[in-house]
Amino acid sequence: MWMRIRRIRRARSRGARADAGMTTSEYAVGTIAACALAAVLYKVVTSGPVAGALQSLIGRALSVQF
Repeated sequence: MWMRIRRIRRARSRGARADAGMTTSEYAVGTIAACALAAVLYKVVTSGPVAGALQSLIGRALSVQF
């Protein structure tokens, strides 16, 4: 009985060690993807038509009569 428990514990610890670097690479890929998305959104928002539309929207929102 105890030998079986030891074998199970050893197998679990070996599995955890084999997968230890996986989360680090997943975070790296996720960070790169988030940075790429931020760069694309920055380019879109700072483009002429979108910037003009945002300025117009903010101007109309600030000039609303209550």
